[in-house]
Amino acid sequence: MNIIKKTIDLGEGRIIEIETGKLAKQANGSATVKYGNTILLATVCADKDAKEGVDFMPLTVEYKEHMASVGRIPGSFFKREAKPSDDEVLVSRLIDRALRPLFPEDYHANVVVQVTLYSGDLNELPDALACLAASAALAVSDIPFNGPISEARVAKIDGKLIINPSKSALESEGTTIDLIVAASATSIVMVEGEMSEVSEEEMVEAILFAQEAIQKQVAVLKELEAEAGTTKKREYQHEKHNEDLRKRYYDFAFARCKEIAAMQLADKHKRSELFGAVKDEFLATLTDEEKAENGFLLGIYWGLIQYDAVREVMLTERKRLDGRKFDEVRGIWTEVGYLPGPHGSALFTRGETQSLTTVTLGTKLDQQLIDGAIFNYEKNFLLHYNFPPFSTGEARTPRSTSRREIGHGNLAWRAIEKVLPKDTPYTIRVVSDILESNGSSSMATVCAGSLALMDAGVQIKKPVSGIAMGLVTNEKTGAYAVLSDILGDEDHLGDMDFKVCGTEQGITACQMDIKIKGLSRELLVEALNQAKAGRLHILKEMTKQLSTPRTDYKPHAPRVERMVIDKEFIGAVIGPGGKIIQEMQRETGTTIVLEEVNNQGIVEIFSPNKEGIDAVVARIKGITAQPEIGEIYEATVKSIMPYGAFVEFLPGKQGLLHISEVSHSRLENMDGIFKENEVVKVKLLGIDNKTGKFKLSRKVLLDKPQAN
Repeated sequence: MNIIKKTIDLGEGRIIEIETGKLAKQANGSATVKYGNTILLATVCADKDAKEGVDFMPLTVEYKEHMASVGRIPGSFFKREAKPSDDEVLVSRLIDRALRPLFPEDYHANVVVQVTLYSGDLNELPDALACLAASAALAVSDIPFNGPISEARVAKIDGKLIINPSKSALESEGTTIDLIVAASATSIVMVEGEMSEVSEEEMVEAILFAQEAIQKQVAVLKELEAEAGTTKKREYQHEKHNEDLRKRYYDFAFARCKEIAAMQLADKHKRSELFGAVKDEFLATLTDEEKAENGFLLGIYWGLIQYDAVREVMLTERKRLDGRKFDEVRGIWTEVGYLPGPHGSALFTRGETQSLTTVTLGTKLDQQLIDGAIFNYEKNFLLHYNFPPFSTGEARTPRSTSRREIGHGNLAWRAIEKVLPKDTPYTIRVVSDILESNGSSSMATVCAGSLALMDAGVQIKKPVSGIAMGLVTNEKTGAYAVLSDILGDEDHLGDMDFKVCGTEQGITACQMDIKIKGLSRELLVEALNQAKAGRLHILKEMTKQLSTPRTDYKPHAPRVERMVIDKEFIGAVIGPGGKIIQEMQRETGTTIVLEEVNNQGIVEIFSPNKEGIDAVVARIKGITAQPEIGEIYEATVKSIMPYGAFVEFLPGKQGLLHISEVSHSRLENMDGIFKENEVVKVKLLGIDNKTGKFKLSRKVLLDKPQAN
């Protein structure tokens, strides 16, 4: 057994250990990454050849957390790990987006990367180590890969930048930046994270700080690859080119595609039709045999022609596909309160991208339970992003929530979560349905989400907007163009997709994917500054519709009243088996949440009407009220005896109204004086210190009869 171990020193005694040769040796490549008690196993396998007709990179990445890693049994009915949680999907996407651009463009074999958390530490986050493990597995395999790469978390805590901080440190109030950065030895590949309204300069500083740390990790991975003897990768030939056909296609279509790109058509369907007509005209010049024999290559060449033509028009003629300037944002129109049923709603349309977003206000009972290996808590702010096929004109049946939808929703969640009120008693759910899409739909979700929350009366600190930035470069000439508010085609044909969200004061979330080998500090700064200008422009357009949250919730939104009661009364309010609290909810149509916090009972009452809340408040006040000597109470007659009546003057508080205290007149018995359940006014005269019995009187509240 040839076991190879390498270490990475993060400083302050923090050591990452990489090992290969011990586990999962039948995989094409496998490696473990150890950091304290955290142990991740990464494996990678690839088919020997590509499937026929595949002209893309069929990469699948699966990240999985075993509950046993932290000594837990899954809480599901089946008591085993089920489908990936949202957190596992998000980590899978972090790995996928980092690895995918580094595979050779002409490599089309099916590749499966699996990263599994087998041992965990509740104070260390494994997501920052997952891509390092995957890259190590690729390094010791024979699978072609232009790596190695690695990822690291960079956080700014109390003004200091830290690589891979602990979970507890990251959750401190002093944290203003939390970023995951992926990079190779020479370039940044991916960035994703959240910030507390930081400046563009702070963002750049954090990204470059992470890149320096990653470069050291990449150097260790290269040493690992050399020691494993896997620097030479397998040979493959997934594309057999026909240079004569390529030349004929380019000669026929390239100039025409440039003309279409230079027309600056805002309508993507019209533009697509014109491109499609050129393709059809060329195919008409081929024989059926040529088309059948070269169908795979014709698809590749057509994509390259469009790619080269559009980019050349941008870089030489300085023209975008839809006619905008490079820093120009598409036309925006908005509407709030569009839907009467939800508690808040907004329509946000930018060019050919449209989001219809709703807000629902729920109770604490609606919170989502996050039941993961590392994270286990209740979440009271939910944001869901839906991308139905009709938004792009596709005749396709919608299926289950995609990884892309989860990822885009999480980005918008991060952007908006920073401005939510911290003490909200509600569970807030935001749902964005993309009705039209031509790029930047996740950013439309951020904008629509902010407007919908303000329409709902949620007192967010500031509105948030988002913009997607693009980049087109020519490595040979050095020419480049930074594009604001990119179209779908500009994303597909460009070199960068950089989404930046924030308020007027600073950035709250970002997501960046890079397809080129290098991104200089100067270019990064230019892109961020251009993004800031676009973001502020979008905010200005949004605030024309609604600039601050409405002062009150919608009439049909649930109202909430919060009460604090002594701990000793919690059981009395709940009642035996929950009888009392359930009865109150049933009779008043309210939802009551009662929990013990810091040795106090916190009661939250939710209702769509004030009458229901008032009734519950009165009932609870009655249950928790302490009898006060001299106070007058409305008492209910519970039972009648010859010597008096037992009355309940407070919930759970009964006393004897003695026959001598019923009337100024002398009564021989209680016949016909009261009926059971009759309400009478009584005054509490005293409390016996020894027995705790209450002395009640009715006659002191009655006028004395006049003496004859």
